[in-house]
This record gives sequence, structure tokens and C-alpha cells, in this order.
Amino acid sequence: MKVPPGVSSEDFAEALKQFEDAVGKEWVFTSDEDVALYRDPYSPFWGEKEERYASAAVAPDGVEHVQQVVRIANKYKIPIYPISTGKDLGYGGSAPVLSGSVVVDLKRMNRILEVNEKNAYALVEPGVSYFDLYRYIQEKGLKLWVDVPDPGWGSPIGNALDRGGGYLLAEYRNHFDSHCGMEVVLANGDVLRTGMGALPGAKTWQEYKSGFGPWIDGIFSQSNFGIVTKMGFWLYPEPPAYLSGTVYVPRHDDLIPLVDILNYLENTRVANGMPDLGSPLLGIPMISEISKDAEQPPPPPSPELAALLAQASGDSHPGLEEYALKHGIPYWSCKLSFYGAEKANAANWEYAKERFSAIPGVKFEENEMYKFPLTPEQREKVHKPQFGIPSLAMFSIGARTAFNPNPTNGHMWFSPIIPRTGEAIFEANRVFAQAAREFGLPVLSFSLPSTYWERAFIYIFAFPVTHDPEVNQKNRAALMKLIQTAAEHGWGEYRTAPAYQDAVMNVYSFNDHILLRFDETLKDAVDPNGIISAGRYGIWPKHLREGRS
Repeated sequence: MKVPPGVSSEDFAEALKQFEDAVGKEWVFTSDEDVALYRDPYSPFWGEKEERYASAAVAPDGVEHVQQVVRIANKYKIPIYPISTGKDLGYGGSAPVLSGSVVVDLKRMNRILEVNEKNAYALVEPGVSYFDLYRYIQEKGLKLWVDVPDPGWGSPIGNALDRGGGYLLAEYRNHFDSHCGMEVVLANGDVLRTGMGALPGAKTWQEYKSGFGPWIDGIFSQSNFGIVTKMGFWLYPEPPAYLSGTVYVPRHDDLIPLVDILNYLENTRVANGMPDLGSPLLGIPMISEISKDAEQPPPPPSPELAALLAQASGDSHPGLEEYALKHGIPYWSCKLSFYGAEKANAANWEYAKERFSAIPGVKFEENEMYKFPLTPEQREKVHKPQFGIPSLAMFSIGARTAFNPNPTNGHMWFSPIIPRTGEAIFEANRVFAQAAREFGLPVLSFSLPSTYWERAFIYIFAFPVTHDPEVNQKNRAALMKLIQTAAEHGWGEYRTAPAYQDAVMNVYSFNDHILLRFDETLKDAVDPNGIISAGRYGIWPKHLREGRS
């Protein structure tokens, strides 16, 4: 058993004994076998001395247990690392940022405290998974949908605090924005309730977000200022119907008006589901089709098209537009989703077609139309997260199949945010293609961003994780360089794995890193001993700050 950094063996042994007294001996894990479960299975440091590891884990079963744990940790200055379900693969999993920390595993706190159908909200604990909440709603026969990420095996609280996203209407698919009220255990053991929860006996804790005075909820996302033990979420009342349609445009530069019109339609709520970009010509599938393509890849391109694609790099596509026009293959596609009354969906789709008709050569295809509830047959046919149904199908990407017999051991995400314009997509492809050549990475013919957020695009690039330290070192170095390259063009990551959190925070450097300095001021005030999640998102306690940049 390893000892946390800066803690004596005697103090650690006494703290573990007190943890056992607080939560029960069977819920304090110290054996190598148990502690190994908190390793990051997608670790970019596999087999290297920089590997993040836990020294032990403790699993409280309620807010009172959490209070006891943090008070014990404060007494002995034990670094702790709370997790909800630890399923955030590609962004660190359940491994602590500071090696040797004690993981506070909140999986036993899995109570669904309230689901209100009339006002469409839920109040849950951190151990509740998306599957748990979905099944509860189904068993109760409630006409409510949960916006789920893809894959959907994590926890609503954990995903929201890391600012993950989903597929439904914009006000739900930004998961932190869709929360309403939280309960937080601070580092000294005090319990804080935000929003209307600060009013004893409040009747609207999950109905009115801001309460009175400064709205502080945001400081508990992507931070280490407290341990969230309850959180409310607004749910989507089941709509009467769904309709999707795809827009196809024929030319390379059509991506610019395509995005401009899409933005107008989404910002005015004509199209209210997550839009989906693709390229039939370049073989770039839409997100809703990725898992299907992983199981059964589309047929290979013709030899002529394959030769043209081989010459393509970044935003340089010689001959491709001519080929597309000659063979009637659309250059770009955009799938629109409409949730609501059947007649309203149809009218909105007609209006969308009217707006897109300004692009010469545009074509339209109506895809899916469903009335709810879905039949069992329909449920198996659809891309489940678009209908509030959690799924693990996205794990088929990169999995071992007949088409991919030698998968990697995982991935790490590079996730920059860029402006929501076609011009920005072209620029990003030029920049990242050049960077890939410089850093020795595979150069993709073209990449399209994801559209989870309504006012910005997000790129999600997967860097493979192997069990070869030399390969991992090369990929880590390249990712570090990409973080800097993106920042030089005004693009910052929205989220990253612990290995890169210092580097990403470092490029958010306006006014001599005032953001980080403010975060550190808050950290020193609310957690002076620096026990909670040291280093998370680049925020280190005072005693570990020296020498970091």
C-alpha cells in the first residue's frame, strides 16, 4: 500500500482507521487489487513513473459520511479525489490527478431523490447513472426524457460537472446549463446548498436556478472547491413527435452558407435538436451514423475517388469538387432534427428547406418521422441518445471487430472549441493538417467538428493510447504542441485529461493568468489545506504550487 505524498505512515494508518469507523470497514479499500480498479484504463502514462495511482479508496453512503471523510482528511492533511462513477474514459477515468490521493468513490450514493413529472425535473445523488435515471422514469411511466451523452454509462452529476453534452434541445444538451440547484460538502465539512436551496424549506430548489445574491454554481464545475452530493436537472417533457431531414450541398465552398443558415435556424429554434454535419464525398459520417459504420463500414470508394482522397490534406482537395459534380455526390450534408407537434415539425422542415434553397444545387431528404412513445422495433432502429435513451453503442468505435482486428488500448481526447462558421472549419483543417505534418501525426483528408453547443463548434480528436511507452510519449508531446498551436489561433480546449490540465490552463493566460490566479485565491480560501482534488483542471493548493507553470 502506497502512502499519500507528504503524509506519514502513522498518520495515514490512523486516518484509514477513522475512515473505517465513519463509513464501515468494508467500504475502505486498501489492497493492491482493489486500489488497482481506480487506475485510468486509458492512461497515457501506462508503465511509466508518471502513472497516476490512488493510495486507497473510501466509499461513503450519504452526505453525513462525506462530511466525516473530509474532516478526517483535513485533520491529517490527506489528499482526496472524489469521483461520481469514474466512467469518464479519455478524460482521466477514476484516477486522481495527484498520485497517492485517496479516491472518494460516491457510487453508493445512488439515490434518485425526486422526479417531478409536472414540472419536469429530477434531484439525484452522484452515484446515480444515466441508465439508473432512465430506468426509473420508464418504470414509473413518466413522460420525461433525460438528455444523455454518448456513451451514456456515466453519471448526470459527473458529466455535468465536467461540462459534457448530449443530443436533445440546446437547453438540455449542455448538461451543466441544464442543472438547477446543488448541494456541496466543502473542505471543512460544511454543507452548502446553492440557488433556492439556501432558503430553508424552499419549494423551488429545482425550478429557479439563481436564488439570491451571486450565482456560485459555476465554481463547482471543472474545479476542486467542494464535493457535490446532490444536484437537480431539468428534464425534457416527452414531445408528441420527431422528424429529421438531411440537407445536401454540392460544392466545397457551400459549407460556408450551409453553416450560416444552420446557425440561424438553430438560434431561432426552427431546428431544435442537435444538428449533424457529414461529407458523403469525403466519407465523413455524421455522429449518429458513426457506431453503425464501425459495425459495418460503408463500401470503399472507387479507385478514382480513392486516389483523389489520398492527395487531399487539410483544406486542400484538388479535383474532388469536379469529381463530386460529375458523379452527383454531395460534398457536404447536414441532418436537422425537429422535436414537437407533428404539424409544427413539418412546417419547420419546410421553412428550413426554403432557407437552404438559397444554395444552388441543394437537395433534401426526409429521413425519420416518429410519434411517441417508440415501439420496441423503433427503439432498436434509432440512434438512442437522440431519443433520451442511454446506450453503449459508441464503444463500437475502436473496438475489436472483423474490420478492426488490432484495436488500441484506449484514447485521449484533444477537444478545441472553434467559431461556428464554415470559414473556421476550413482554417482549423489547414492549421491542424500543418501541425500533424510537423509533429509526425497522421494527416487526415478533412475533419468536421461536432455540434453539441449551439454557438460554437467543438473538435474531438482521439489520440490512441497504447502499452508502448515510446509511442505514448510521442503522442503526449504532439498533443502538448497541439494545445499551444490551437491557443495561438484563439482556440482553447473545453475539457482535457489530467495529463494536460496544467498545459491547457496555462494557455488561458489573459492578464498574466488572472483566471488561474483567481482560482487559486478561491482554493486557498475554501480549502486551505488543499485536500480536495489537488491539481484538478490546473488548480493546485498553495503547498504544491511552487515550480509549476
